[in-house]
Parts: sequence; C-alpha cells; structure tokens
Amino acid sequence: MRVILCGANPGVRLFDGDTVTAYASVWVVDWSERGAGSAIVLWHDGVVRVLGEDPAFGGWLERAFTRHFPEADGLPWPEPTPERTAVEVRLDLGTGLSARAGDVEITMSGVLDRRAFETDEFPLDGVPHGLRLVTAPTSDATIEVGGRRLAGTVTRGGSADRPSSSAFLTTAEVWLR
Repeated sequence: MRVILCGANPGVRLFDGDTVTAYASVWVVDWSERGAGSAIVLWHDGVVRVLGEDPAFGGWLERAFTRHFPEADGLPWPEPTPERTAVEVRLDLGTGLSARAGDVEITMSGVLDRRAFETDEFPLDGVPHGLRLVTAPTSDATIEVGGRRLAGTVTRGGSADRPSSSAFLTTAEVWLR
C-alpha cells in the first residue's frame, strides 16, 4: 500500500432522534497525491456543499472520501455545490475544534477520549483502503449556517472505558491504497 493522503478529518453528525439532520466533514490535508489544503463538506436539507480555496481539491475529497464514509450512508447525496472560500480550522485534541468557511461554522468540544485506530480494510467506493489515525470523540458539537444553528444534537454511546460519539476529532490521519 502507498500513502495517498496525510492530515486530519474531524467529522460530526447531528441527530433529531434517529434522524440525521446535518453532517460535516472538516479536512486539513498536509499532503496528498492531489495537493494540500483545507475544505469543509457539509450535508443538510438534502444539499451537499463543498467549501474551500480550491474547488477541484475539495471536490476530490468529497468524491474520493466523504461521500463513501459510514456517516453518509443512507443520506440523499446529490452532486455538491462547490464554493471557493477561505477555510480556517483550529484543531486541538485537548479542547476541540473550531472551523469556519464562508457562512459555515463548526465547533466541537468536550473531548471524551483519545485513541489510535488502524485498518487495512476501510471500503471507499468498494475499494479497500488502509487508514491510520488518532481519534477523539467529543461530547458536544454545533453547526451554524448563516449565523443560524442547525437543528440536532450529538449522540453518544460506547462505554466509560471506550466512549463513542457522532462528533469526533482526528489527527495523524494517513490514508493508503
């Protein structure tokens, strides 16, 4: 397997009961076979937006990765609307995340745990990929669009020794194919 991307990809799904109300994938790519940079992929109200300084790069992240993640399973996923805009991300495994692009703002806080994860069988569009990362589930997260907080809350599960959440930070993320 060869390295195809190094960086971080925190994510959050908000729920109203069992229904996903919003999903955001925040990308901070230090290096990839398609370049480096940051992007936010946001799904809500049946619309997919890709926000970033390089729409082609953000589109690659959405097509090659985000739309194939388990978090996107079952969501109606139309072709995205690319938006050229600066992306600012502050990621800290001790305190959380603040990300902003255009009229979108994402926050995550209340880190519950930090642990390593790795697999050589992460399927992306039917193709197994290797994935290595450090993940940190968080207790709280919000997504705002145009100053309006989107409906929904984070769901938490797991155990006291291994908590899980629908909001999580990642770092030291390496994708292989």
